[in-house]
Amino acid sequence: MATDPSAAAPPRRVPEAVHRRRWAILAVLLFSLLIVVLDNSILNVAMKTIATPAPTGLGATQSELEWAINSYTLVFAGILFTAGVLGDRLGRKKVLLFGMAVFGVGSVLSALSGSPHELIAFRAVMGFGGAFVMPATLAIIVNVFEREEQPKAIGIWAGAVGLAVAIGPITGGILLDHFWWGSVFLVNVPIVITAVIAMSLLVPDSKDPKPGRLDPLGVVLSIAGLVLLVYGIIKGGQLADFTDPEVYGTAGGGLLILALFVLHERRSTHPALDVRWFRKPAFSAAVSSIALVFFALMGVTFFTVFYTQSVRGFTPLQSGLLMLPLAAAHMFFAVRVRRVVAKLGVRVVCTGGMVMVAATMAGFLLLDRDTPVWVLEVLLFFQGASMAHIMPPATVSIMQSLPRDKAGSGSAVNNTFRQLGGALGIAVLGSVLSTTYRDGISARLDALPGLSEEARHAAGESIEATLNAAARLGPQGKELIGPADDAFIHAMHVTVLCASSSALLGAVVVALFLPKRGAVRPAAGAARPDGQKEQAGAGA
Repeated sequence: MATDPSAAAPPRRVPEAVHRRRWAILAVLLFSLLIVVLDNSILNVAMKTIATPAPTGLGATQSELEWAINSYTLVFAGILFTAGVLGDRLGRKKVLLFGMAVFGVGSVLSALSGSPHELIAFRAVMGFGGAFVMPATLAIIVNVFEREEQPKAIGIWAGAVGLAVAIGPITGGILLDHFWWGSVFLVNVPIVITAVIAMSLLVPDSKDPKPGRLDPLGVVLSIAGLVLLVYGIIKGGQLADFTDPEVYGTAGGGLLILALFVLHERRSTHPALDVRWFRKPAFSAAVSSIALVFFALMGVTFFTVFYTQSVRGFTPLQSGLLMLPLAAAHMFFAVRVRRVVAKLGVRVVCTGGMVMVAATMAGFLLLDRDTPVWVLEVLLFFQGASMAHIMPPATVSIMQSLPRDKAGSGSAVNNTFRQLGGALGIAVLGSVLSTTYRDGISARLDALPGLSEEARHAAGESIEATLNAAARLGPQGKELIGPADDAFIHAMHVTVLCASSSALLGAVVVALFLPKRGAVRPAAGAARPDGQKEQAGAGA
């Protein structure tokens, strides 16, 4: 007896007109993802140039460079919850277009910055715009692809991060070879214009039919807590003294405010972050793994550019090209990892990926002043492959553990913890690097005559500050170059051990708490943890 194929097929929740152009919509959405990731990867290559005194750069100190990154990240992370709720409430396409426009304006202002403090402020504007872009892209993907195609689409979405990692440093290197440092931000403008036009024509709008109210107190508490915490950590590295009242006072105040934020969210009827989601192992373990892997990755990426350019003497373009193995491996494996997950399960794949990230971080201990460059390339390749076995399955686990209506909010949490992990990685590991480096170079700086106490302190903050001081001292300063390289490499080795430890912690969390086969989203009409029912046709 013949069977009707349509009877066995699951009901389609995405309108046919949207379903037919879903891959074109995904391609357009990748533009917005590309620009946000591209900006950060370009900035990594430009940091050494920005640290150079005017007119070549801005003469930024190491702490100012950390804030140029973290001002973006903190604003981004602080308002992501609200941006996700606004997307669910007002329409994800509207929020996406608004975010792209603000990001473009912030890029122009950053390119025209006249001081490190201006750059820090305008980077915050870019972070504000980016916060409205990231959750909207992932939420739209969840709403234009049927559940069975979501792992493939999210894999391509995650693979695009690898493409941006490759394009960013290479583009930045080419621009810095021919133009001034501000060109690395100005390049965003044509991408923004192209993406906005394409999105206006192709991307459908979607929203939650029953959105929650906004939570302004939660937003204020989250931003204040994060800023104070990260400021305290960065200040501790800058002063090389974590017992200073300014350090533990601000960091402790940040932790206290974040604790108040969690209490407020638990009691609020319209929380910016619904802490009930963390009762689901698939959600909480996946979020934790993403935060920990980005903690390690962003901290290591921060100092890798100084290793390749300041210690090894590569140009910005050459330094960008060195990142190609990481990007290529990430792109190649991210779109194929779903097949491995189907065979082994998300827990095994993510745990193995975290262990490999820890191993490749520890592999940086092999790097010295004259280590063959192929060693770095092999490490970066396996690092990219390892990340590709974490990010897509963890993201799918997060998004499929929540109702489709809450895609914007779920995406916001995913991106918030990724950015928060990256911000803390830069702050904590950057402070470890700075403190260890200062301990290693201080004796040589003290032995140099003609340097004031203030100049010695400034020169000991980073290898670039030491090299700039050596250049000003002339022939006498040449004696600093070798010890500065040695002190930096030792500090780098200490830092990567911390990064490797955080990745191992992520492996333990995933192995213990992530379900073997990932998340199971409540079926249409099934009861949700909050007692409501999911609308069968909502959000599409």
